[in-house]
Amino acid sequence: MAEPVLQKNIGLWSATSIVIGSIIGSSIFMKPATMAAQLGSPWLMLLVWLVAGIISLFGAMAFAELGTMFPETGGQYVYLRYAYGDLMAYLYGWSSVAVINTAAIAAMGFVLASYAGYFIPLPKLDAATEQSIVWHIPFAGDLYPLKDIGIKALGILVTGVMTAVNYVSVKYGNLVQLLATLFKVLAIVLLIFGILFSGKGDTLHFIRNAQDFGGSFGTILIACMAATTGAFAAYDGWNNLPMVAGELKSPEKNITRSLLMGIWVCITVYMLVTLAYLYVLPVEVMRQSPLVASDATAVVLGNSGGTVIAVLIMVSCLGAMTVNLLSNARVVFAMAEAKQFFAFTGKVHPRFQTPGNAVLVLGIWSAFLIVSGSFDMLADMFIFTGWVFYGLVVTGLFILRKKMPDAERPYRVWGFPYMPLLFVLFTAVYVATTIYSDIDNYVHGKSHFINSVTGLIITALGIPLYYYFRWKNKGKQVG
Repeated sequence: MAEPVLQKNIGLWSATSIVIGSIIGSSIFMKPATMAAQLGSPWLMLLVWLVAGIISLFGAMAFAELGTMFPETGGQYVYLRYAYGDLMAYLYGWSSVAVINTAAIAAMGFVLASYAGYFIPLPKLDAATEQSIVWHIPFAGDLYPLKDIGIKALGILVTGVMTAVNYVSVKYGNLVQLLATLFKVLAIVLLIFGILFSGKGDTLHFIRNAQDFGGSFGTILIACMAATTGAFAAYDGWNNLPMVAGELKSPEKNITRSLLMGIWVCITVYMLVTLAYLYVLPVEVMRQSPLVASDATAVVLGNSGGTVIAVLIMVSCLGAMTVNLLSNARVVFAMAEAKQFFAFTGKVHPRFQTPGNAVLVLGIWSAFLIVSGSFDMLADMFIFTGWVFYGLVVTGLFILRKKMPDAERPYRVWGFPYMPLLFVLFTAVYVATTIYSDIDNYVHGKSHFINSVTGLIITALGIPLYYYFRWKNKGKQVG
């Protein structure tokens, strides 16, 4: 009997919904307030969203060329393997399991459960009990597993349900994220036009800067870089689609089409949402609003605005969790197929035809990270570490143009070499400034965390494991 294989069940619209569902999470409901504080200018806020989206698009187009060259399950893992060899690919795969993707799933589960507390009472232990168990992680801080026990329990439950859905069926998992994405986009569109056409704001807010706006060109540039870094975090997730390339229908066409459509939808949504917030909240007010989406909606809907935003964030998180489980389990699966991870994670379920064991590994580790409760730290680490590998993948595009000049490329990235080079340069600046800033803050006592360095250390911890699997499967590696 032939071994079961993954089926090509994902079409163009489902692929586009994966892109949109991966990108639009909870950031757009909170990030504009941070950007307003950093920039103090409405037009600079819109410019940052546009620039960050376009640079993300440059990266996505480089991924599209690689995805159409290698339409295999595993995405970045596969591209890094062809460009740099087994070790670099393994380090990405290891970091994706250890922190990048599982931390993203855990964070979405925790945020969803937090907002569920808006509707249902969740149990909470007293302060003494919460602090009775402490996990001290060098350079990463103290973790309290008993803190917010009710939120964590619900987050683990939701993660377990989504893990089960993706274990049983690719179609069911994809259906959940497709419906969540459609609801999310529809609700956001209604929110945008509901606010903009409410008559309860002022269009002058679109051009009126904060009173303290100004300073030298260098000061404004630094503020723009800080805001752009945050915007990049909000656009993060476009890399998920190539991970399921082996299950796409007509991947040579649909990878490029879905990435283009999905990212432009997100750029448009982010800019329109920001305009809607600005219409009812001048930048001076927005910069002081930790829950900017709720505050903006409350101007139009009153107290029920908080309910609307809570539901939107919960649906956004549900869709993001599902698409991360759907796509990132394929990285684990690809590693196991290459004899670089535990063999059981590379098995296709004989009945469900899913990478079921790989899904379970992600779900279980994500649940453990929810218990840790270290979401600020984890979020910083997975964003930073993820961008390190984004830069390496796009640099790999140049390597593969030299190494495999005659390989079939159904899509060639537009503006080569300038567009991919711009992406690589930005990534290098982002990585260098983040490491410098983290270390500087730690040395001067402004932070107890060095999240970027911790992320690199966790990645490096995969090196001994790589050589273990290499020794164990000597002569068995897949070429």
